Amino acid sequence: MNTFKLFAVCNLLLLFVACGSGNTKASSLFEIQLEGNKKAFKQNETAGIAIKNKKEKSINKITYSIDGNELEVNGNKVTFDLATLGNKTLKAIIDYEDTSAEIYKKIKVLAPKPPVLYTYEIINEFPHDIKAYTQGLEFHQGILYESTGKKGRSSLRKVDFKTGKILNQIALENSQFGEGITIMNGKIYQLTWQNGIGFVYDLDTFEKTSSFQYGESKEGWGLCNDGTKIFKSDGTEKIWFLNPETLAEEGHIETATDKSVFNMANELEYLDGKIYANVYQKPSMMIIDAESGAIEGVINFSGLKEKVTKHPELDVLNGVAYNPERKTFFVTGKNWDKMFEVKIIRK
Repeated sequence: MNTFKLFAVCNLLLLFVACGSGNTKASSLFEIQLEGNKKAFKQNETAGIAIKNKKEKSINKITYSIDGNELEVNGNKVTFDLATLGNKTLKAIIDYEDTSAEIYKKIKVLAPKPPVLYTYEIINEFPHDIKAYTQGLEFHQGILYESTGKKGRSSLRKVDFKTGKILNQIALENSQFGEGITIMNGKIYQLTWQNGIGFVYDLDTFEKTSSFQYGESKEGWGLCNDGTKIFKSDGTEKIWFLNPETLAEEGHIETATDKSVFNMANELEYLDGKIYANVYQKPSMMIIDAESGAIEGVINFSGLKEKVTKHPELDVLNGVAYNPERKTFFVTGKNWDKMFEVKIIRK
């Protein structure tokens, strides 16, 4: 490069830097202020809102929104009447003088009321493979389907739940750690944990017909479906919606109580608009509204693990399946030698 060209390029860079340094960040001009300096609000809660005008600019109009939906302001108050809960970004568009600016504030929107507490009643006990590290359970036409984990031991199984007999089985590769399953439209969908891949099988033949990669979710935990879409947990507060044809992630909800956003949903089961989710590493299960993410109930399964055979590989409660013919839930655990048919009772 000759001296003239070098000089011209340097001048251009200096001009660019000089112009850029003159730009004023919106956050240095304005700030969203919420009543009581709160950062968490319950769904449908009303709170005072204002803009701190740090440089005393002449403001013409302010518009607030969350998730692309504009919030109505009445008497300098907004109501967080959002369809979904969890971590949210409150956005303000401020028209001032001859320009506009956008500023943001992170908040949490929580469930409007605390979860209802439930316990259980054992109706029946059935044999379960003590070597099955249970990750997913689902009934279909009276037959139980089970996914097991651990590298070198992961499998997909078809089981006679009354006897525990394995009717069909396919093993995963030794490098793969099996996770949740769900059944829909003649297909079985199965996750792996940290391999970033899921599998689709023919329900009748157990033939693996395709595989799919995860999107924004990094891990695979639990699966269930409502007949239209598939729900997927990933070890975070998010439960993702998967398109059953493309397996693409098409949105998510976040699970929350009235106190906090909660990130422990593991194995999943869907029933009547609710997702029943094992709480990771705990003898309990959440009842989650499948539209909002509100944790509406908690089922305490304490004492169940004490009813199975003790051995070195015995692990936590995991696995939930609803039997539509019997209208009861079935639960078990990792390396448990029993499966329990239970009735859920409000305390």
